Amino acid sequence: MNTPDQSATPHGAVVIICNCPDAAVADRLAAGLVEARLVACVNRLAPVRSTYRWEGRIETAEEVPLLAKTTLAAYAAVEEWLSTHHPYTLPEIIALPVAAGLPAYLAWLGNEVNP
Repeated sequence: MNTPDQSATPHGAVVIICNCPDAAVADRLAAGLVEARLVACVNRLAPVRSTYRWEGRIETAEEVPLLAKTTLAAYAAVEEWLSTHHPYTLPEIIALPVAAGLPAYLAWLGNEVNP
C-alpha cells in the first residue's frame, strides 16, 4: 500500500479511479464504498474500451470506470477495501489530488467520509 503525500491537497480531497469488468461489479463496489463511509460519492461512467499489457499479451476489454470522491486520510482504507472486494487480481486503484473545489462541496465530502 502506497500512502499519498498529505501535502498534495490542502483540503484533503482526492478522486480515486478504479475500472470494473462490468456494470454489476461497478454498482456493487460503488454501493459498498458509500455504505462503508469510505467515500462520499461514486460516479459510474459509461463503459470504455481499455487496452493494456497483461501477462505478456496485449489485451483489450470493455470496462466500467468508477470515480470515487474521498479524502487522503481514507485512501489506505479505500485501497484495502477495493483490493479485498474487487474481482481483478490486480485492480486499478489510483488517487488523483483535487486541486480546488467548491468549499461547501469539499466540506460535505469531508463530513461524509469516516476512514
